Amino acid sequence: MVEKIVTVTNRAGVHARPSALLVQTTKNFKSNIYFEKGVDRINAKSIMGIITLGAAYNTQLKIIADGEDEEAAINSIVKLFEAKFEEE
Repeated sequence: MVEKIVTVTNRAGVHARPSALLVQTTKNFKSNIYFEKGVDRINAKSIMGIITLGAAYNTQLKIIADGEDEEAAINSIVKLFEAKFEEE
């Protein structure tokens, strides 16, 4: 299992478009992938789950991946956050 904390740095936060990008990315991996915000843990392959997290600007999220391609999954997701979901 691999865990990584990321910060939402795009001004609009994780709304519908970034959520869709995250789901498109996570669906490419066999690992179980989750996002945690506070006490809430959601499946990162669920667009509704991601949207309901309400991850606004400067929110910290923990990414958890567990499975055969966990490192690659975490790295791909972190790249999306670092690129601000290509919105800015």
